[in-house]
Amino acid sequence: MKIVAALALASALALAQTPTAEVDFGNLLQAWDGFGVNYVETPQTRDYKSNPQEYGGLSTLPESERQRLFELIWGDDGLRPGVLKMFLDPWHQSAAGGPFDHETTTRWMRLFAREGLKRTRSRGGDLQIITTLYGPPAYMTKQKFIRGRDLDPTHEADLANYLVAWARFLRDKEGLPVRYISLHNEGEDFNRWPVDGKDAGASSHDYNLFWPSLQVTDMIKRLRSALDKAGLRDIGVSPGECTNWDRFVFWGHATAIARDPAALRALGLITSHGFTGGRDYWYSTHNPKGVELLRLGRPQLHAWTTSMTWGKMDVGFIDDIRGQIYSVKVNAVIPWAAVQTAGWVGGDPNPGTALRVDTARGSFQIEPGYWLYKQVSRAGQPGMRVAAVRSGDDAVRLIAFASAGSRHPDAFVIVNLAAEERPARISVAGVKAQRFAAWRTTQTEQYQSLGGFAPEGGILTCSLPPRSVTTFFAQSDGR
Repeated sequence: MKIVAALALASALALAQTPTAEVDFGNLLQAWDGFGVNYVETPQTRDYKSNPQEYGGLSTLPESERQRLFELIWGDDGLRPGVLKMFLDPWHQSAAGGPFDHETTTRWMRLFAREGLKRTRSRGGDLQIITTLYGPPAYMTKQKFIRGRDLDPTHEADLANYLVAWARFLRDKEGLPVRYISLHNEGEDFNRWPVDGKDAGASSHDYNLFWPSLQVTDMIKRLRSALDKAGLRDIGVSPGECTNWDRFVFWGHATAIARDPAALRALGLITSHGFTGGRDYWYSTHNPKGVELLRLGRPQLHAWTTSMTWGKMDVGFIDDIRGQIYSVKVNAVIPWAAVQTAGWVGGDPNPGTALRVDTARGSFQIEPGYWLYKQVSRAGQPGMRVAAVRSGDDAVRLIAFASAGSRHPDAFVIVNLAAEERPARISVAGVKAQRFAAWRTTQTEQYQSLGGFAPEGGILTCSLPPRSVTTFFAQSDGR
């Protein structure tokens, strides 16, 4: 019995000494372009003159509240995003060859972008902007009304010019660093219109155009040529944003591009909304097959998740981000609208957000999603590299970003998905720092500073509260 007890004790001690998790900053994975935000202004209205729409709600805030909101997103103590998504709605041109009006329906989105760029550059950073076609003007569709289902092939050149004109306006007039143009917003989803396409579908849907896979490949090539002719060779083309990564591969878009050498050569970025949760997307996964397929021919192509759900604004949101990074192997993550009102027709199917505007009171509140997103967005800054991680506990998940020669410190995020506290022993390799500074978000803590932690023998020991997210930043000067 004494021998059995001794063996049991030895086994328990050995288990106690086994690291719960491992982070290796010397094992570098994909380049990291940054975390992003998306301000949504005009997503649904079918008649802008009689029913102007400003979904983000900046227009309803007094100037003092706007400035406070901008600081929370872009400020030095804010989220510090490095990527911004801007929509191109269908109201910028009413007739073929007619004048463009890029300002009326985009005033607050452009202000959000300008303020973001100013604050980002003031702290020595920069932004990469992707602009996404929400839907074309009515005249470009076969149906000739807003949110017509099918592109009129006689207006393919007009659509390319529409995209080029918007990108040039953002660059030349607004001074915004547009880096990519994305062809569509969930355009694979033909179910959003009646079978015959006779009407615009449910008023709760945002702007779309149906994009069959061959239409995608043709427009990738056409837009690439139009951008080159306009002298915008440094703006890349993305294939549009399917609802999730499953559809990107299984509904034919990735395969069509891979089979078209000219389209694959013209492609500048791989994109999908990447939804894996929320009311309508429960069946989708972190499916890497489409990204892997295109990287067979173009290994250096970057991929961005451009509109993922905030979920229930709990630790599952961060675990979803982890799946985007380590399963799909994306280079950037942008959640759906970071600033929201209650103005979505029919109720937003993805109501989570960072900041929620009360249009009646002219104020906003900080949502739980903000504090959770801050845990990762400040850790993963542009120019870093994703680093390898491993966990021996299925309830403990990790995300790590290596400095990789950037000015940003090595950082890792550890998530406890369990409903009970977890003690953690984290093996930290490939880092010179002797100390880490930590911040934590729980159901009762909001990005709370925990002070410093010093690994002993390469092992960092801490306690993980239930349903918590903790971020550790390497302190290069030993503080």
